[in-house]
Amino acid sequence: MPAELVKLYPENPDPQRVREVARALREGAVVIYPTDTIYGLGCDIHNARSVERVARIKGIKPQKNDFSFICYDLSHIADYARVSNQAFKLMKRLLPGPYTFILDATNNVPKLLNTNKKTVGIRVPDNNIPRQLVQELGNPIITTTLRDETPDTVEYSTDPELIFEKYYHDVDIIIDGGIGGYEPSTIVDATTDEFRVVRQGLGEVDWE
Repeated sequence: MPAELVKLYPENPDPQRVREVARALREGAVVIYPTDTIYGLGCDIHNARSVERVARIKGIKPQKNDFSFICYDLSHIADYARVSNQAFKLMKRLLPGPYTFILDATNNVPKLLNTNKKTVGIRVPDNNIPRQLVQELGNPIITTTLRDETPDTVEYSTDPELIFEKYYHDVDIIIDGGIGGYEPSTIVDATTDEFRVVRQGLGEVDWE
């Protein structure tokens, strides 16, 4: 079946539609959704078959994925990552925002993703749509950037109508949250307290 196109407004997402999408995620749906940077592709972290679908769409092996988790806030982060006091303070100051924090993974993560991953990326985007989806779902969702790659350039999909035209046979739901960004999140390695910017993206990092 072709994907359903769902219109949601980041300022005030319709709670009924959010519940419907969360229920679909719980039942195994793969969803494209807006973030505070680029549109993302993801699913419920507890559905292994859906994680495999996301990996296929991205053209990678599930065991070698570099997926991150979208969380509503930092309240359950200890379930998935080991966080030092310094890292927690930095994340609390910068999140929600356009950052991905790389942290040491707890034993839960390999079980969830069927990988040998030692680290996990954590996102708390400054966009109410994915955060309310996660809150309604009751656990994080997998996220990976939706992008079109050519040998010479990487182009990020920003127009939800064009995204729908391209991906409506691959996913179950595409959320139209307006025109998306084209600059990715800033990735910060916080596995030690010597924080390191792995990729400079939209988020500015000030260690002070």
